[in-house]
Amino acid sequence: MHPETPRWSVEEVEALFALPFMELVYRAAEVHRMHFDPTRVQLSTLLSIKTGGCPEDCGYCPQSVHHDTPVENEPMLSVEQVVAAARAAKENGASRFCMGAAWRGPKDEDLSKAIEMVEAVKALGLETCGTFGLLKDGQAERLKEAGLDYYNHNLDTAPDKYGDIIHTRDYEDRLDTLGKVRRAGLNVCCGGIVGMDETQNDRAGLIAQLANLDPQPESVPINNLVKVDGTPLEDAEALDWTEFVRTIAVARLTMPQSFVRLSAGRRAMPEAMQALCFLAGANSIFYGDKLLTTENPEENFDRALLAKLDITPL
Repeated sequence: MHPETPRWSVEEVEALFALPFMELVYRAAEVHRMHFDPTRVQLSTLLSIKTGGCPEDCGYCPQSVHHDTPVENEPMLSVEQVVAAARAAKENGASRFCMGAAWRGPKDEDLSKAIEMVEAVKALGLETCGTFGLLKDGQAERLKEAGLDYYNHNLDTAPDKYGDIIHTRDYEDRLDTLGKVRRAGLNVCCGGIVGMDETQNDRAGLIAQLANLDPQPESVPINNLVKVDGTPLEDAEALDWTEFVRTIAVARLTMPQSFVRLSAGRRAMPEAMQALCFLAGANSIFYGDKLLTTENPEENFDRALLAKLDITPL
């Protein structure tokens, strides 16, 4: 462990969740200001380069072949299609372009195509991020050589809850890929999903796992479950908005130097709720047409909201 990175027990994280709401948000805002300019937010755009047909059975995901959802199995996009989307994202103010693929992990030919995309997007002057599933030995190094800046691989939920959500891989598979990513010298983007009928103890367990990664993730996306018909979680009980804001604040307090990103589910969040999330330490958003298969707020809505809050893009 790095001496400056404290370890967090689940009990310590639960104690943060238990703070009075306003006190928790205030403390998180204080910590946020110690490490970041609270008037700046990082904008990322995410494109699905391969949609649908995934062999994994993640209970939240409409792209799984195990679930009967409206998402069709589509072929991989061309490099030209990806470059066009990346160019548009840059013109609209995004600084990072993230590419996601629905598969368990990339075959060599898939990885070669993804590497072409990474190189082309990097050439536009954008930061690059990939979420390509479980990696085999040597694949992270190839991505690093191609110019990939960040690798996204979420832990999704607490270790004890994980088996309720996913059955086709285990938690150690996730940690193994994160280890490969770190050893290759890539930045880590790693977060989770709330609103999957988990308990507050489960949310504390997720945050503790993320905060105890050494070094801590540079980017921590916090997703609010988007319920999709045909998935096992289509009837999950909606998470109260205050609990989502609490999760953002606790992520900020335990990972003070990480970018904390409002990710999936933001479209359904009222403006005032998003403002509280920014106050509580969120300083990155997904911005653009689509967040994989869930719609993202329109760019002009995002611009209007950021203008109201006097927040500017990084």
